[in-house]
Amino acid sequence: MSTSLARFDGRVAVVTGAAQGVGYACAQRIGQEGGRVVIADVAEAPAREAVERLRSAGIDALAVCADLAQPDAADEVMARAKREFGRLDVVVNNVGGTIWKKPFWHYQPDEIRQEVERSFWPMLWTAHAAVRALRESGGAIVNIGSNAVDGVYRVPYSACKGAVAALTTALAAEAVDLGIRVNCVALGGTTAPERKTPRLSRALTPREAEWEGQFMKLIVGEDLMGRFSSAEEQAAVVAFLASDDASHVTGEIINTGRRGRRLSDFLEVIP
Repeated sequence: MSTSLARFDGRVAVVTGAAQGVGYACAQRIGQEGGRVVIADVAEAPAREAVERLRSAGIDALAVCADLAQPDAADEVMARAKREFGRLDVVVNNVGGTIWKKPFWHYQPDEIRQEVERSFWPMLWTAHAAVRALRESGGAIVNIGSNAVDGVYRVPYSACKGAVAALTTALAAEAVDLGIRVNCVALGGTTAPERKTPRLSRALTPREAEWEGQFMKLIVGEDLMGRFSSAEEQAAVVAFLASDDASHVTGEIINTGRRGRRLSDFLEVIP
């Protein structure tokens, strides 16, 4: 997706979980609009490869390897961004993702813990570090949530993403007097290249593979537009919320991939 906008000229953005997928698309979009980008990711080699791709497109980018599930890591990322580029304006808080897809009563305690450590703590620590880093200058935080807050076969992940929605609205109310806007993009299904770093720590059992197949069929069928969003489409919404075009928007949760039933599911549509 090309753009002729320059909404981020002279600005610096940290994008977490940006070595691939939606995070990379967000970093690319902000860079295409003139921003300098810090990619923070736990996967060092993919993060460096992502930066090389951005630089080859003329985007000023830096990779920082960080495990954002750890309390101090996000503070170090923000400090590095300011040290390297002299300022910080935008934080896209993107770490997370479903690991297991199965009925809640089949989750083991360690699997629930893994879901929370992947999809909740990195979001909370990054938001905490972001508001501390932006409290003197102001800026924008965009949390990446999910429309899976009432989804099936992923209750722990849904609980984490419900917490991200609450984090967004609560922090928006606290941070507005600091000149910081906080919004959330609730993603639906995403069309993106295959992941470079697997989320699973072991192979699926035959039963788990069956549940995953059921899950994939379900989420495509319940998308109101009948398809997944591309990572670039989702990044366009993130860029809007991070830019001055959304200067009077805070505490909002925007869906990219609304779930629901269409009129044509019930009756013939007469144009």
